[in-house]
Amino acid sequence: MARRKRGNPVHGWLVLDKPYDLGSTEAVSKSKWLFEAQKAGHAGTLDPLATGILPIAFGEATKTVTYVQDGLKTYRFTARWGVATATDDAEGEVVAESDVRPTREDIEGVLGDFTGIVTQRPPAFSAIKIDGQRAYDLAREGEKVEVPEREVRIEDLRLVEMLSDDEAVLEAVTGKGTYVRALVRDLAQALGTVAHVSALRRTAVGPFTEEMAVRFEDMTGRPDTERLGPEDREGDYTSFLTGIDAAMAEFPSVSIDRPAASRLQHGNDAILSIAEVAPLRQGNPEDIEPVLAVEGETPVAVCRLEGMKLRPVKVFNF
Repeated sequence: MARRKRGNPVHGWLVLDKPYDLGSTEAVSKSKWLFEAQKAGHAGTLDPLATGILPIAFGEATKTVTYVQDGLKTYRFTARWGVATATDDAEGEVVAESDVRPTREDIEGVLGDFTGIVTQRPPAFSAIKIDGQRAYDLAREGEKVEVPEREVRIEDLRLVEMLSDDEAVLEAVTGKGTYVRALVRDLAQALGTVAHVSALRRTAVGPFTEEMAVRFEDMTGRPDTERLGPEDREGDYTSFLTGIDAAMAEFPSVSIDRPAASRLQHGNDAILSIAEVAPLRQGNPEDIEPVLAVEGETPVAVCRLEGMKLRPVKVFNF
């Protein structure tokens, strides 16, 4: 007899507004505990010193994590000019200083060089693995860490506000794997100075935005997440969840009937009509993935459209 899973079969997304000084793993653990969920995961790590959107998937929603992770992310951050740190943020020790302070014109003059496909070397204090170990673990042990360069995509980068000669607020829309700390470090180098990130907030991940975000205190009424206790689990927090279909909002979807849904749920292909396929293809003859198949208001499967056939890739089991 199979062992019964601990927790409740909770399914959906919690668009958490992660507080300052809380790691992503800890935020997921607290959320999973609060919802008493059987399974949870997140779509994109957020540094402890950063705030903002940390999408957390429960149950069957974890099958859509990849699609959210691959979406664009928006960050608003403050660059502190003239001081470089070992971690490229406010947490690390100072490793270099400069008297050079870029003007608004200086900053706006180099932003174009950091949009599009950009070569970036992630910070030594990052979660990237080198020879099986996290880079930040090696760096903390005093080892010299050389993280390989890689190409990342920055869709948009703009100067929002000059707070002072020492600090500027910028906003970036990036693809997967972009490090804002490395971006600020490289911007400073291009401007003939040094810098670090003194504040960072993620305002969007894929289809999830600040308007959808929920704080722990919104759910529990407690501003101190460190003091959550058994009484906090007595509430029904499901109203704070966003459906699986919301995670797939940026991708095509198709409504199917019960027979087609049954075929997909059993791992078999479903045949669509010309009228159902036409809106998906919109003149594109190539195979399409992902396509969300929905019966009524219930997501059935993430599929690949091959010709007239829907081929299930990930089936939801509620």
